[in-house]
Amino acid sequence: MTLRLAILGDSLTAGYGLAPSEALPVRLQAALARLGLTASVLNAGVSGDTTADGLRRLDRDIPDGLDLCLVALGANDMMQVIATETIRRNLDAILARLAARGIRAFLCGMGAPPWSGLYAVALAGLFREAARRHAVALDPFLLAGVALNPAYALPDRIHPNAAGIEIVAARLAHVVAAAVGHARTG
Repeated sequence: MTLRLAILGDSLTAGYGLAPSEALPVRLQAALARLGLTASVLNAGVSGDTTADGLRRLDRDIPDGLDLCLVALGANDMMQVIATETIRRNLDAILARLAARGIRAFLCGMGAPPWSGLYAVALAGLFREAARRHAVALDPFLLAGVALNPAYALPDRIHPNAAGIEIVAARLAHVVAAAVGHARTG
């Protein structure tokens, strides 16, 4: 059986600066295959999107019948220093809409750099709280092990390069596999 997944995201999902074969959904699909899971991962990433943009296009871009939808938004909200209360409302609406459609969600957290002070702390807590409120699986920080490391960044020093995406996909595959396994038995 082929698992049907989608990633609702931004440039990190869309594959900004990368070949289409290097984008996160493609690499996640390959990483899941290495774990023995046959999956089809839809790329629903749009560069520049905030949580509000993702909410606006959710019903258009996320098809019914998915086994799991990864919600990987928040980087552009953070870059624009959008109020955490606004981000919370948008994430709540996205997760509630997915649940109403019978689509299990998986939330990918985003973090602000440490020099962002209290905003960084509030942003990290916001994803944990949203996952808890909606009883969905959480990857606390999508770019764990990659962010702020020039070896894994494109020349813009923001977006991951192909090697960085491979690290994200390999790590994410394990937590997604566990979430899908839980969804099938739970």
